[in-house]
Amino acid sequence: MDVKAIREQFPILNQEVNGHPLVYLDSSATSQKPLSVIEAVNDYYRHDNSNVHRGVHTLGSRATELYEGAREKVRRFINADSTAEVIFNRGTTTGINTVAESFGLQNLTIGDEIVITPMEHHSNIIPWQQVAKKTGATLKYMPLQSDGTVTLEDARDTITANTKVVAIAHVSNVLGTINPVKEIAKIAHENGAVILVDGAQGAPHMKIDVKDLDCDFYAFSGHKMCGPTGIGVLYGKKEYLNAMDPVEFGGEMIDFVNLYDSTWKELPWKFEGGTPIIAGAIGLGAAIDFLNEVGMDNILNHEKVLADYAMKNLRTIDDLTIYGPENRAALVTFNLADVHPHDTSTVLDSFGIAVRAGHHCAQPLMRWLDVTATARASFYLYNTTEDIDHLVDGLLKTKEYFGDVI
Repeated sequence: MDVKAIREQFPILNQEVNGHPLVYLDSSATSQKPLSVIEAVNDYYRHDNSNVHRGVHTLGSRATELYEGAREKVRRFINADSTAEVIFNRGTTTGINTVAESFGLQNLTIGDEIVITPMEHHSNIIPWQQVAKKTGATLKYMPLQSDGTVTLEDARDTITANTKVVAIAHVSNVLGTINPVKEIAKIAHENGAVILVDGAQGAPHMKIDVKDLDCDFYAFSGHKMCGPTGIGVLYGKKEYLNAMDPVEFGGEMIDFVNLYDSTWKELPWKFEGGTPIIAGAIGLGAAIDFLNEVGMDNILNHEKVLADYAMKNLRTIDDLTIYGPENRAALVTFNLADVHPHDTSTVLDSFGIAVRAGHHCAQPLMRWLDVTATARASFYLYNTTEDIDHLVDGLLKTKEYFGDVI
């Protein structure tokens, strides 16, 4: 990978923040956008702006072709069988909620189990809490090992014949844990359960093959993978999506409406009520083109180098605690002793270094770690080892500053 050439395609990186060159280490929250994505959205609004599927005029036809073309790009990107299995929505949160509100409420009852883990993002906890409350199902948590991983033995012990849904992150947004979702899917299916994978931190960083994973649902967001905000994808096996009811009703998703009853369009449009996120989908398609050009294997290998380099160098800092397993995705969550992570982030920002601080929408995991918050540096294809050097230097200066203050 020519990282220098890649960086030149991200105009936002060419700026100073607080008098220092920007070091952007918050891609797990949202990634930056290459020119090709910015231009694709701009071109749509300049030349093709129209609603899709409804008009027979030229602009409407061009917009529809771009929108559905983006769906085909997503299908190939995740190796789904059909574009009917690719639902466009607002993001991972919407995808998980769709499965919870439709499949969950339709299929779960008293005595059934929903299995998740303590490392889940709130978006993969709260919807299942609500399903459990409404249906009487039991919410169960797969235990974590001391390093923040899950074992297949624990998965087998937790998932039972009463389990109807397993919902698990592909990659933890806090620990960087890469979960064995393919093997867990096999265990779920052996017990008659379906599995939903939260792919928000997976799809941007590694090659996704939903058929190889054999997951029943996979949800991810465009803005974390070089695409625009406000666009996401829910993949679902056709057999489940066909049996599920829509959760949003109105225009676009209907087949026929009379005074007292209505019928729905076929997949995927059954789940895309109202005017869809047209520009976002087109931008996501452009992002997928960009990622494919770089190569997902190349991205994964580059990030492995960054993660290893970061772990090695951050460990040289005294009184720095790093959370999560040795084998991890391209992010490092940490705390400096006696320094609140918000203060750490503020001082780093004064040097132009952008990291995340807080509970990362994972309060149950924070309690498991016995902390109120952490700082997190996350890396992507445009980051370099020099960025990590700046982070280490910034943390040493932060430590020195607060040592002087104390």
